[in-house]
Amino acid sequence: MALSDIRFDMFVPRNVIRGISRELDLSGMKMSVNKLIGIMVFGSIACMIIFFTLLELLGAFILLSILVAILGAVVYVVCIYAIMEYQIDDRKTKMEAMLPDYFQIAAANLRSGIALERAMLLGARPEFGFFADDIKEMSRRVFSGDTFESSLKSLAAKYRSYQLTHAVRMMLEAVRYGGAMADLLEQLAKEMRNQQLIQKEVSGQLFMYSIFIVFAGLIAAPALYGLTSQMIVVTDKIWGGILQTNPSGLPTTGVSFLKPSPPQISPQAYSDFSIAAIIIITAFASIIVSAINSGSAVKGIRYVPLFVIVGFVIFVIVQAFVGGFLSGISGTGV
Repeated sequence: MALSDIRFDMFVPRNVIRGISRELDLSGMKMSVNKLIGIMVFGSIACMIIFFTLLELLGAFILLSILVAILGAVVYVVCIYAIMEYQIDDRKTKMEAMLPDYFQIAAANLRSGIALERAMLLGARPEFGFFADDIKEMSRRVFSGDTFESSLKSLAAKYRSYQLTHAVRMMLEAVRYGGAMADLLEQLAKEMRNQQLIQKEVSGQLFMYSIFIVFAGLIAAPALYGLTSQMIVVTDKIWGGILQTNPSGLPTTGVSFLKPSPPQISPQAYSDFSIAAIIIITAFASIIVSAINSGSAVKGIRYVPLFVIVGFVIFVIVQAFVGGFLSGISGTGV
């Protein structure tokens, strides 16, 4: 039985189906809702089996294996949703970059005496890519008997873009109440270009904030975690030698409540915590930098793997350097 033969959508609430269908339309993915749900279901099951099997082979507790397997399945679904959100935002950004040129071409067609519907269709040049395909689909709906207003609204509904929605609203008001449509389109194109220039200027002014966040999240935090991790290793080894010679620990000197004691956290536990913290910090650093530079946090998703890998590499390098340095000084053999 093929994956497409199983009706997963029958077991999902209708409002969830509508939400997923909406996300697929906005992302431009040519995929059915049933197929996407099937990918989520089978992928989640595969993640649960893989994580559970690995942890069982490593000798972990059964409850921990189950919890990690469920968490892995949840992360898999969240990753698919994040990819869809990135596709939506990327598609919107590319369309908004084309929109001023498209409106200017459509305005030039209008000034030459062509009707609005035909002018918009002729403005859909091949270099506009997927946006040209959406314009052609809108024109097919108009020529097949649908109203221009509903067709234009359906075009705006294909993108999560305030600029396009605002432009469509202005165009429909001009059609209803009369107005110079060519002048309107040229003015919209001019305002959009000005807005894009302002956004670039703001991004340039906030560049220093991006550098600070990258340094703090990508370099400083992994380096400090690597340094602290090796300090705990050295301290643990020193206390191991002390307890071998003095099983009762160090004697108190004068003040009874100031009694040194070995660290309560093991080096392995702190190393695991450091890795988890580095993944979280570097991922959020990528998202914050993207939000500062482009105004969209979703665009930072594509840099998350790179930030995590660089942060982990810095953590390992600092661990190796500090471990070798302290080993050479103290002779602890770190």
